[in-house]
Amino acid sequence: MPETSRRSYADLFRTPEFSPLFLSSAANVAAQTVSGLALGTLVFRATNSPLLSAVSMFGPALAQVLGATFFLSAADRLPPRATLAGLSLAFTVTTAALALPGLPVWAMLAIVLVKGLIASVGGGVRWGLLTEILSKDGYLAGRSLFNMMHGLLQIVGYAVGGVLVAVLSPRLCLLLAAGLYATAAGLALRLSRRPPRTAGRPSVRATWHTNSLLWSARPRRHLYLALWIPNGLVVGCESLYVSYDPRDAGTLFACAALGMLAGDLTVGRLLPARLRPRLGVPLLALLATPYLVLFLRPPLPLTAVLVAVASVGFGATLVQQERLIAVTPDELSGHALGLHSSGMLTMQGVAATLAGTVAQFTSPATAMSVMALASLAVTLTLTLASRRDAPDGGLLPTRAAARSA
Repeated sequence: MPETSRRSYADLFRTPEFSPLFLSSAANVAAQTVSGLALGTLVFRATNSPLLSAVSMFGPALAQVLGATFFLSAADRLPPRATLAGLSLAFTVTTAALALPGLPVWAMLAIVLVKGLIASVGGGVRWGLLTEILSKDGYLAGRSLFNMMHGLLQIVGYAVGGVLVAVLSPRLCLLLAAGLYATAAGLALRLSRRPPRTAGRPSVRATWHTNSLLWSARPRRHLYLALWIPNGLVVGCESLYVSYDPRDAGTLFACAALGMLAGDLTVGRLLPARLRPRLGVPLLALLATPYLVLFLRPPLPLTAVLVAVASVGFGATLVQQERLIAVTPDELSGHALGLHSSGMLTMQGVAATLAGTVAQFTSPATAMSVMALASLAVTLTLTLASRRDAPDGGLLPTRAAARSA
């Protein structure tokens, strides 16, 4: 029986260094959740613009493409402990700056983009370190637990954050988020000192070279596109929750996080390994389909159920990440996972901007259905293209293709 199917979540916490990495990431997620909702609400109140509200919440992702292009080689070439702590401290400062009274919206958006640029290296450092702590065999179980934590904290963060934004103020919530980022920095310092995974200094040239190497293998290329585009378009739907239902946006975010939690638990712990590769495409289809109904403006309880069911489909990313790790050399694991993370977040930012633009000229409900249709179309296109190259693999490469990568 494979290692990943035997390893329990309790075993993960008995693994040295897993707990501080997990807790530091949890504090970051909590801070990101509270600050995103607070900033989105603050901008929407100031502008009444679905576009600007969506960009303020998901704008940091737009800067990820710059980081992936110029700085991503740092993910394997910097010491993980110092890098993760430094990133969290940078988030502390920038989030506190967003809370300054009288700060114009354009300045808020500029700070948001700076935050995204700083964050562009973080995913690669964190997930590359996870493969070192747990090994490739333990990555799926570990990443599943991280995703579940992310979902739980989003449920709590959006629910509590919605109350705090209403009772206190968005600016006070931003200061609370800054404090959480500072806590994350302290937790990251509990990690052991480790040398970089790859020798050499970070550089633009090294980033371009490794990006080209990773992109050159067709199985990885299909995996990256499947990881980036379909779920990014659905995140565009999520970016419109505030303008779709300003009073109950926190409820919708919490329900989406609950669905994502259920999907990660099912894929990461409950499904046998032999079934996982077959579910990539069905899960991507599930991710988008329920949003097609929202143009009818169903009542809140039904909308909440549809959002939760759709988010179960985010479990597809675990299936695809497992394959990505399998077809990537160990010394490039941080860069490969960082490229996945940066590309995914960039697509989410692009989709949020696109969704906000469509909503600006139509309505948030109509824009959600448009984005969902686009996600389904991309999933179908990628499936047909990848099956031409790997007839039995769909969005996942065959074993032969994996060996050739």
